[in-house]
Amino acid sequence: MMKKTAPWIALMGVAALAAACTTTDPYTGMPVRNNTGTGALSGAGIGAVLGYLTNTNKGEQGRKNALIGAGIGALAGGAVGNYMDRQQADFRRSLEGSGVMIRRNGDQIVLVMPSDVTFDVDKSEIQPKFLRVLDDVGRTLNAYPQTTIDVVGHADSSGPDDYNQTLSERRASSVASYLVNTDRVLGDRVFVAGQGERQPIASNDTAEGRAQNRRVEIVLRPLT
Repeated sequence: MMKKTAPWIALMGVAALAAACTTTDPYTGMPVRNNTGTGALSGAGIGAVLGYLTNTNKGEQGRKNALIGAGIGALAGGAVGNYMDRQQADFRRSLEGSGVMIRRNGDQIVLVMPSDVTFDVDKSEIQPKFLRVLDDVGRTLNAYPQTTIDVVGHADSSGPDDYNQTLSERRASSVASYLVNTDRVLGDRVFVAGQGERQPIASNDTAEGRAQNRRVEIVLRPLT
């Protein structure tokens, strides 16, 4: 039980220290702000932190070690593709009609959550109608414990860079917080980051493109 509750305690800690270190996002390889172990994000009333959600997980290898230590075995060989195929099929069934897009990139699955179905404009609190969708996401994630989870927030280019960065972090933290809360998802599996406006998937010159860029992605990878 301690392995599940400890990450949540760390996640929701309310200490707000000014200093922040950096960590590397395993999804992008880019440095991102990391408040793990040093404090919580201010604003929006959420106490979530960025980076890996336990004090022992200082990097991707640390996360793998923590999961193996928790009794979650790694996948190997041909089992990986079949495992991710089954997981993708389950997500397609459970998320049909939800507004969440599912993308496959090799052995990665990416759940793309557009802000218009997840958050109100300029807010980081999850819309109540979307909580049931996240419950479905959490149930599927718990059925596939050999999957690591990166929750990454993104923004369009409207407004100041710093504000967009912070908003993307707060939205990613809201989604991660909800998934981990009440032991829905083991915190050892989760990495949280915000990429601001740095990774658009559409043109920021149109309203439609900006809407696509405002999103939270959950990137799922097999533990190998």
